[in-house]
Amino acid sequence: MWSLEVASRIVDMVFYSSAPVNEAIVKKQKERFHDGIIVPKDKLAEYLTEADCILIGPGMVRSRIRGIKAVKFLKDLGAFAPRELMGKGETGLLVNYLLKKYPDKKWVIDGGALQVMDKNLLNSQMIVTPHHQEYKLLFGDEPADKMAKKYHCTIVLKGKEDVICDASQCVINQTGNEGMTKGGTGDVLAGLIAALYCKNEAFLAASCGTYLNGLAGDKLYERVGRYFNASDLVRGLPKVMKEVLE
Repeated sequence: MWSLEVASRIVDMVFYSSAPVNEAIVKKQKERFHDGIIVPKDKLAEYLTEADCILIGPGMVRSRIRGIKAVKFLKDLGAFAPRELMGKGETGLLVNYLLKKYPDKKWVIDGGALQVMDKNLLNSQMIVTPHHQEYKLLFGDEPADKMAKKYHCTIVLKGKEDVICDASQCVINQTGNEGMTKGGTGDVLAGLIAALYCKNEAFLAASCGTYLNGLAGDKLYERVGRYFNASDLVRGLPKVMKEVLE
């Protein structure tokens, strides 16, 4: 929801889809989310084809379906079931299938998707937004600049100071504060980067989004200290963006 809400303030239209295991959540979101479109899984391919940018991962969990259930899941998507994906559970099947099927789309990969993705599918169209534990799971102890160059992707390594790298450059972002360690602030960042990536190149969207997200957090910190949450961040970002642009 945080990703959707921040993106809906920037782009013309956002849409949301979830795995079948989350159908109850999807139904609940229809009651709550009025600024975009809820997409059923049988229409997902149609919408993905038209999307300017795809964000995958916020709220995803690593499920454990196997065998026949896994094959059925992909058939329901109208997809084939490659053998190498069978051991990754439902989330892994969905993430790696979509990344492999749509390699030329602009992707922002976050949260649960980072925990199950095949890093060999990364390319120059993809932005990954891991915190330090997710980064280590994906890349081990290798530095971000080296991994961005090796996999030709853009990396946003979130931390006390954020490190943003693509294959040719890196910047350090120092906006943000202790209040942004709360759950959901990373989802806000992912939605913001995805929205900016719709009409900008990857490194600019990643570095600008990270800076703005942290700056909005700093403005909140000036007013209420660390006592703010992700929803406050979503509400504060439009004002911060307006001030920066002016």
